[in-house]
Amino acid sequence: MAVKIRLKRMGAKKRPFYRLVVADSRAARDGAFIESIGYYNPIAEPAEIEIDEEKALDWLRKGAQPSETAKSLLKRTGILEKFAASRKEG
Repeated sequence: MAVKIRLKRMGAKKRPFYRLVVADSRAARDGAFIESIGYYNPIAEPAEIEIDEEKALDWLRKGAQPSETAKSLLKRTGILEKFAASRKEG
């Protein structure tokens, strides 16, 4: 089973709000997911990004592949750098 870290769109029309979720790559964008690891609110000034670092690192270690947008959010919060550093150590 290929596991992805990606965004699940929520919120009203023209007021997007996203949850960062871990899901099977075959599942629909807003369909079933395994675990929610954070959220992203692009409407707020400045944009709100809240990600559970431990859960994100755990899923990355297990082999979950982030989507392009999820990867940029993980990079902005510094989680991707911590993951890369932990891979170099071990």
